[in-house]
Amino acid sequence: MEKLVHKEIEKRRRQEMASLYASLRSLLPLEFIQGKRSTSDQVNGAVNYIDYLQRNIKDINSKRDDLVLLSGRSFRSSNEQEWNEISNHVVIRPCLVGIEIVLSVLQTPFSSILQVLREHGLYVLGCISSGVNDRLIHTLQAEVNDLALIDLADLKDTLTLMK
Repeated sequence: MEKLVHKEIEKRRRQEMASLYASLRSLLPLEFIQGKRSTSDQVNGAVNYIDYLQRNIKDINSKRDDLVLLSGRSFRSSNEQEWNEISNHVVIRPCLVGIEIVLSVLQTPFSSILQVLREHGLYVLGCISSGVNDRLIHTLQAEVNDLALIDLADLKDTLTLMK
């Protein structure tokens, strides 16, 4: 009798697991499960899809932050808003050639920005500048030989505090 009960419980467990795997499989895009029949392949496809979504979220958040920076808007208190209006804004992120630096500045001369980058061992490869709401927006790409030798936090602080 105990054997039959155990057998029935195990059968229900397997059916439940099959149902859960089918639900998981139905949530995945075809490119993540294409041709994969084994359960372990499907779970691996789900892990890959979650990693893909997390990378996309990170990229979208970065783009949103850049747009907020460029628009000059802030979701901060009025005291912080006043600081926000007089300070430079800096975003530094890796790119194919080294790093990309996006600066939103009020009156900082471009030559001063280039001097700081040179002092930090960066070689500017290209720059796009435009004016938005009384601010200048500079997007620079700089070549970096060894990213480990560059103190990005110090660079960001220096550029932010420049006048």
